[in-house]
Amino acid sequence: MSTRYAKIVMCLCLAAFAFLVTFGNITDYGSNYEFVKHVLSMDSTFPGNSLMYRSISSPILWNASYILIIAGEAITCILYLFASAALWKARHAPARSFHAAKNHAVMASTIGFLVWFFGFMVIGGEWFAMWQSSTWNGQNPAFRFYVTILLVLIFIMQPDEDLERPTA
Repeated sequence: MSTRYAKIVMCLCLAAFAFLVTFGNITDYGSNYEFVKHVLSMDSTFPGNSLMYRSISSPILWNASYILIIAGEAITCILYLFASAALWKARHAPARSFHAAKNHAVMASTIGFLVWFFGFMVIGGEWFAMWQSSTWNGQNPAFRFYVTILLVLIFIMQPDEDLERPTA
């Protein structure tokens, strides 16, 4: 039973993390907007690099990209909350039912992985050469986020045993 509770708590912790990131990005929009702006405009990459044709200089696209990031973070939070609720509801159920309740955790982890791996590592890091910037490089934090998500997902997806029912 303690393993099931641990899985629920870990989903709640990831929901709290995604909530705080979303909340911070909404309530302090300007700070991370600057981050997105600089990454997309590639203004702090190596001088004269031949990848500059990829840069985006449109404030509309900077805002749209940032809103998409915030939406992904918010969806991650909501899905982890749904996952926590589904796992809580199934905590006393047979292993097969508890395993079926993990679906929202898989979806939440997938969206979180898309935000922090695909968004920050693939798009930001490689396409927009964020790795070249000493100032506007979010790859290390993103790495910590998506690895944590993946490790929790691996733990959550471990098989569960049926609970022993006390006999009279």
